[in-house]
Amino acid sequence: MKTRKSIIKRFKFTKSGKILYRPVGQNHFRSKKSGKKIRQTRGWVELDKSMAKKIKKLLFFAPRKKKD
Repeated sequence: MKTRKSIIKRFKFTKSGKILYRPVGQNHFRSKKSGKKIRQTRGWVELDKSMAKKIKKLLFFAPRKKKD
């Protein structure tokens, strides 16, 4: 089974197993948005657990926690 390359490009995996993503709306039509909104969408945001489970399922070689 192959890894989904589109998912690897869009998400970042932390060492603890969390999945981070960049919020949408950063490329164009930014003049309409307030400065506050632009600053809020600049960083990485943690994905909720239910969606993270689906993303990990699509990745065969996703980082996984070791069972102790």
